[in-house]
Amino acid sequence: MELASYSDYAVRLVNTEEPARGTDALTSVAAVRELFGAASQMARRVTDSDVTRFRSIRARLRAVFTAADEGDHGGAVDLLNSLLLEFPVSPQISGHDTLDDEGRPRWHMHLADHSSNATTGYAAIAAMGLAFHLTGYGADRLGLCQAAPCRNAYLDTSTNRSRRYCSDRCATRANVAAYRARKRREAGGPEDTGRTAVASQEATAPIER
Repeated sequence: MELASYSDYAVRLVNTEEPARGTDALTSVAAVRELFGAASQMARRVTDSDVTRFRSIRARLRAVFTAADEGDHGGAVDLLNSLLLEFPVSPQISGHDTLDDEGRPRWHMHLADHSSNATTGYAAIAAMGLAFHLTGYGADRLGLCQAAPCRNAYLDTSTNRSRRYCSDRCATRANVAAYRARKRREAGGPEDTGRTAVASQEATAPIER
């Protein structure tokens, strides 16, 4: 597994909350365990106390995405470095059970779990994954969905750094809003104040992955 792929842990956690809509899916032990995946050893160590701790880590990770999305790349790095210092990891070489065509292990770097509880383990993996993604692709590849009120986090892996939305659904919704806004302007009608300026300015093409 490429270490940058661990950045998905950060995205999954951040997107359990939609502040603009007032929704929060991180309300139970079961919800926290779902973030790890069924096969994770750490998931089985989740307790009631981890729910509150996970929310705290979530806020700090969202702050990283917010800073990067606003162009404060130095701030994003500082916030991420504070997480890395607080939640260190132990990388190790692993082969698991995957073999190549000649029967040899497919060696790769893996983040070992030596954490004292589920929260520290998850935070360490999420922060390290996000750090590898940021250093490998750039801080401007961390963003928040421009289709208000969504604001879900995403990782831009498009070839031309053009991603602005967390999903095809949000991209389509923003495109429709922009189209309707143009039609109202052409017809000389009033603007729909319920739509954001971002939606009318950004959405001109489908999401690029």
